Amino acid sequence: MVRGVLTTPGVARVLIASLLGRVPAGAIGLLLILRVGELGGSYGDGGLVAGAFSLGLAAAAPLVGRIVDVRGQTRVLAATTLVVAATLVALAALPAGTSLGVLLVLAALAGGAHPPLAACLRALWPTLLADPERRHAVYALESAALEVSFVLGPLVLVGAIATTSAAAALVVCAGLLIAGTAAFAAAPASRAWRPVLGVRRGLTGALAAPGVRTLFVLHALAGASFGAIEVATVAFAEDAGAKAAIGPLLAAWGLASMAGGALAVRAGAPRDPVGRLVAMLAALAAGDALLLAAGGPVGLGALLVVAGLAIAPAFAVAYAIAADVARAGTVTEAFTWLTTGIGAGLAAGSALGGALAAAHGARAGFAAAAVTAGLAAIVARLRARTLAGVHAVPAEVTPAGAAAAAASPASP
Repeated sequence: MVRGVLTTPGVARVLIASLLGRVPAGAIGLLLILRVGELGGSYGDGGLVAGAFSLGLAAAAPLVGRIVDVRGQTRVLAATTLVVAATLVALAALPAGTSLGVLLVLAALAGGAHPPLAACLRALWPTLLADPERRHAVYALESAALEVSFVLGPLVLVGAIATTSAAAALVVCAGLLIAGTAAFAAAPASRAWRPVLGVRRGLTGALAAPGVRTLFVLHALAGASFGAIEVATVAFAEDAGAKAAIGPLLAAWGLASMAGGALAVRAGAPRDPVGRLVAMLAALAAGDALLLAAGGPVGLGALLVVAGLAIAPAFAVAYAIAADVARAGTVTEAFTWLTTGIGAGLAAGSALGGALAAAHGARAGFAAAAVTAGLAAIVARLRARTLAGVHAVPAEVTPAGAAAAAASPASP
């Protein structure tokens, strides 16, 4: 199945280009903290600057996605990439002693203008892969491959380049972003993608679809689970006197998600996508609960493998559902809301997990992760009806645009 998907004309190019352009995303936050340190700032200042980047990304992503839905992919991707690359280079060129305010503004701009490569890629799958089996396979493949990007980013950009110069690493980030986005935007599939005409999106846009609202909540809860696990894992390793194990432990968790994605590809598209999503979220909660039984770093590593297996399969199903429940003309924005949801959840989960770990130990953070993942499964079950509908044409389409909306390649 994987070979058949990747040999489909246009698929491999946009997938690889998107992944290349997303490599910096997993490292920019850490690089900003290191860069602030190079400029003479404190770790607290660095955390604020990294937070400004994340906040800008989470807040502006749906707006950028809506602009893509209105204007198309090519021009928006080109404009946003140039802004972000210029901002990263500016951050790299700043002199020592630069005020915190300037750093915060530039970081927020870099986050807010970040090109929505993931959302644009997922908006292309219905046009490139008509077969539901192949679409399921590519969503699972992307979810698994994304783990590689988030491992390579910190490993190469932070672990190798930034140890010498965080400024140089930021310039490399700008180069990777330009290369990946340019290759993606120049691909025939991306250039041929056209917005749905005549759509009255209204103030709520993609959130007008009940299914998108449900998926937003699910991604926020899943993100909170992930954030709590990351912080709790750090606390567990430090308490055990094994700080060097933090990287390998989190890597094992990510690699397990990759393995789960591979298994999801082999399993094929589910007959009941909503049922599969509920089951995967329940499995995620159960795996997180097992982390409470860890007796040491080795045991935690083994349990993190179990906990990570359901991550990519859950997101593969969620992405496929999102493409089905999003109103026509709002597909890209819908996917960016999922990005915003998981980003907000990560921030909240990190804060909650950190507070609980500090007050009651690392296991309290793992318990919080299990509870939030369990809540996601419950919400998915209770809101199952909102995830089962397909909205090919939105309720508000101008008469001149109705036929175009039905025939547009942006339609799921």
